[in-house]
Parts: sequence; C-alpha cells; structure tokens
Amino acid sequence: MQTRESCLQADGQDPLARLKSHFALPPGVIYLDGNSLGAMPRSAHARSARVIEQEWGVGLIRSWNSADWFELPSRLGNKLGRLIGAGDDEVVVTDTTSLNIFKSLAAALRIQRQAHPARRVIVSERDNFPTDLYMIQGMIDLLQQGYTLRLIDAPDGLEQAIDEDVAVLLLSHVNYRTGYMHDMAVTTAMAHRCDVLTIWDLAHSAGAVPVDLARAQADFAVGCTYKYLNGGPGAPAFIWVAARHRDRFWQPLSGWWGHSHPFDMAADYQPADGIRRYLCGTQPVVSMALVECGLDIALEADMSQVREKSLALTDLFISLVQARCHGHPLILITPRDHAIRGSHVSLRHPQGFAVMQALIARGVIGDYREPGVLRFGVTPLYLGYADIWDAVEILKDILDTGSWDRPAFHRRARVT
Repeated sequence: MQTRESCLQADGQDPLARLKSHFALPPGVIYLDGNSLGAMPRSAHARSARVIEQEWGVGLIRSWNSADWFELPSRLGNKLGRLIGAGDDEVVVTDTTSLNIFKSLAAALRIQRQAHPARRVIVSERDNFPTDLYMIQGMIDLLQQGYTLRLIDAPDGLEQAIDEDVAVLLLSHVNYRTGYMHDMAVTTAMAHRCDVLTIWDLAHSAGAVPVDLARAQADFAVGCTYKYLNGGPGAPAFIWVAARHRDRFWQPLSGWWGHSHPFDMAADYQPADGIRRYLCGTQPVVSMALVECGLDIALEADMSQVREKSLALTDLFISLVQARCHGHPLILITPRDHAIRGSHVSLRHPQGFAVMQALIARGVIGDYREPGVLRFGVTPLYLGYADIWDAVEILKDILDTGSWDRPAFHRRARVT
C-alpha cells in the first residue's frame, strides 16, 4: 500500500470494517490510543440509561434479582473467557487489575509455600507495567517472610532467572511500552519445568491478540476491560484461575461476595466454590454493565481476522514512518517480528512528549510514555488502513515543519 488510494481499496475489502459503525468516534479524530482507553460503543448510552433509569430508578434494590445484577461478574466473565481461551465459570469480571494481581499473587505464593516452602523469589520484568511491580513489592512488605523481587531484562534474562529459588513468575503478555509479546505457552512450560507458577497480565492482550490460557497451561491471568475490550474508563478488570488451582487457597481479600452463602450473614468466612471466591465486595453495577457492550462487539469479530488486520496495520504504520519520516530522530522500539509483536507501535523521539501533544492537537490521538516514547495503539475493530496513512502524513508534517516546538506542547498535565 504505497498510496492513500490503495489504503482505501484495502478498507473496502476489510471483513472487519463493518464493526467501526458500532463505535461513537468523534469526527476529525484518528484514535490511536485504544491501548489506554478504548472507544465508546454506541450501545453504551442506551445501556447506561437502562441501568440508571429503569433497573436502578424503577427496580431499585429489586434489580439485584430481577435484572440479575448478582450474576454480572460471572456472566461477563463467561463472555470474556471466550476471548482468552477460558471455559465457562473460569473468569470473573471484578475489581481492578492491581487488586487481581494481589489476589493471584497471594494464591500462588500460598500454594508454593505448601509445596516448596523454601522458595522466596518472585520474578518479573524490569520494564513491566509499574502497578505489577508495586503490587509485588507491597506483598513482600506485607508478608515479611524473606521474599525478594528478582527483576530481569526480558526476554534475554528470563531463562537464567528461573531456578529452584523461584516461586512465581509474573509477566505482562504484551509489554505496555514496547509492544513485545511473549510466547505464553513456551514461557509457561519453561517455568513449569522448574515448578514455578505463572501469572500473566493480559492488559495489552485481551481483545487485541490471540490468547489461549488453557492451551498454554497457564496458572493465573488478570487484565483490564477498558483498553481493547472498550469497557469504559475505569471499567472493572478480570481474573482467571486454572481449574487445578481454584479451590487450593483461602481468598486473601475475603469479602462477603466471595462467601459461599453471602446472604446467610454468617460470622465466619467460608469461600465459594470455584472462581466466585475471587470476588470481594459489592460490585459496581453501572460500570460493569457497560463492559458488556464492548464484549459483545469483540465477540462479533473473528480473532484470527483481528490478528491478521492488526499485523497488517502495524506493518503499514512502521513502513510508512520509515519511508516518509526518515531523517528525523525516530527510533522504532516495537519488534518487527510478527511472532513477538502485540497491537501497538512505539517510537522513541528525544522530544516525544511535545510531538505527541502536537499530534493530538491535529486530531491524531496516541499517548506518551517515559522515556521519550510515542505510543500508537492499533485497534482493528475501528481503525482502517487510510487512518494509518493519514496519521503518518500528519506526523511527517509536524516533524518536517517543527510545529511540535511550541510552548503549549511542552507543558505537561497530570495525565500524559
């Protein structure tokens, strides 16, 4: 695709193009930040109105039964499970990714203390998303049992880091900054050969790249719903636990929703069977209901077609930047190899923040990550080939003219 006309032709032949109409995208915007916050499904407005005006406004507390609010975490989990290679009653939508990391890490460490009591090392990537590392650090401080965090520069240092001292390996399937994607099955098998349990963070995977937790024989997985699953800002996260582990630990956040009979109002905690024990407190019904809007769109798509288009769009973005923005200090930090690339493209530039602000001012919305990284999320459900062409043309113009170098574009808000 060497011309915009050829991009438009590719859009006309795209089997996923019909799904763009399901999203409420503002005119004049090329949205390349779905890896931070997905676009709003058109159905979200009507769904929220129904929950607020009818289910809450009219049904009041009766809607816990009449609108089946109580089963939302499991019902949504079953839908989401189809996107990540999980079966029914293996996933619940609940809480935040950070809290679900805490739960799964606590569960994994408890299992390992029983099986391998001397193991006191947790392994993760130095370049993992910060909340993953912070939750590990907090767990270590809470337990006060000699645990340590071993950070590696993945993937090169991964195999050397896994030894008989390691209890748990916690990795992001797709790196939030670079877009590097681990081979989940190979990495999990390597960990299991050393009796190490795995926790996978799917925040930049679910809905964007094929995931098959069961086939990979993973142990635990967590992720959010507000990125490629388009669940809305701050939408609840999800947690998956392999069936072989689900009943082997006492839920560390033993709230009443994880009780086997919450409305018995018993004084003592008795965990529910299966995945529901990973629930904690009362669920945020309004935001949870909106998650279903994004899931229903995602389930309309063939995941193999989503992956094929994602790779084609990211290939196009990379090739156009190379061809049209050469001579500028842009460094590609996303892998070219399809086997290890997620669904976003990251470029380093010494003035990355200002360049991104200039792009946003021109209607090309990506985001910025330290140090100096321009990050462009590619969501095949609502992006086309001509969108990528136009975005690169605007990037080229901003770099060629130096229009990024204005005081307003260097001024930082609290959220970058």
